[in-house]
Order: sequence, then C-alpha cells, then structure tokens
Amino acid sequence: MALKATIFKAEIQVADIDRGHYADYALTLARHPSETDERMMVRLLAFALFADPALGFGKGLCADDEPDLWQKDLTGTIERWIDVGQPDEKWVRKACGRAREVVVLAYGRALDVWWSGVRARLERQSGLQVIELAREAGTELAKLAERTMRLQFSIQDGQVWVTNGRATVSIEPRWLQGERRLAEGSGD
Repeated sequence: MALKATIFKAEIQVADIDRGHYADYALTLARHPSETDERMMVRLLAFALFADPALGFGKGLCADDEPDLWQKDLTGTIERWIDVGQPDEKWVRKACGRAREVVVLAYGRALDVWWSGVRARLERQSGLQVIELAREAGTELAKLAERTMRLQFSIQDGQVWVTNGRATVSIEPRWLQGERRLAEGSGD
C-alpha cells in the first residue's frame, strides 16, 4: 500500500518591502512521504519570496514534469518555474526552455559540490537565477513546521525574517547566478 502525502495548512502574511508586495495567503501543502520538513519549509519560503496570486505549488516530488512552484499567465504560459534543492542540471536546462524565468532555491549539505559540478553548464542559461540558502537556514525553518501554521514573512534589503510569533528565523539568500530580482517581482 502506498503512503499518502501529509497535508499542512499555512496561513502566511507576506510583507515584502523590497517590491511593495503585502498580502495574506491561505496555502495547503502536501508533504510527500519522502519529503522532509526542511524541504517543505524551503518550498514555503520560495512561495513567500516570489509571492503572487498566480503562483502555485506543483506536484513536486510525485511528478517528473512539474516544478515545486510555478506561475502561469492566463494563456497557460509558464512565467516562473521554481525548484528547491539541488536539481539535475539537465532538468534545469529543460525548465529554462519551458519558462520565461527559472529559479533554483538551492540548499543542503552538498551544495558546494552540486554547484561546482553544474555551474559551467548552467551559466549559459538565460533567465536562470540560482539562489543559495545557508545550510542552517533550512534547519531553522524546519523547526517552524506544524500541521497548521501561521507565519509572517518580512523581506527587506534582501534579508528575510520568518516568525510564528514564538520563534524567528533570519535568512539572507545569496545569488550564485542571475540578477538579484526578488525586488522586481514578476516583471509586470
């Protein structure tokens, strides 16, 4: 018998001062049985960083042809494709051919090894941003995971603060590739 996804509910408030985006979102996240709290919370962080009413979660780990998050226009064209972790470079190149903008929110223990192995092949991809999270950022975010969450994300000068009212995590994403474009939003 296959294991089922665990459902998490997240009410998040996003105060993105850098791009002037202030909104509340009621989100449902399905955590695949093989997914960790850390990865799920990094997906939630990715949502907050690029928050937009048209941004949604893909099928993630259970689908080979969908990203962790994506944003489509009204015609179904993929405007933004977001993956978290250390995806295969062939997968990233394929995503660059399908979407106007591709974002990889990279984190994890072997991040330096992964980046040194794919950097040369990915540097040629236009519209690609690779953003690094410090190793401890994902670990700290995982501590905020609950089946029902209320979180506030404050973003200013490239710094992110995430709080549940009891604990606060400070994160400073670092761009490995691409222009620092969080402040530009979706480019509208």
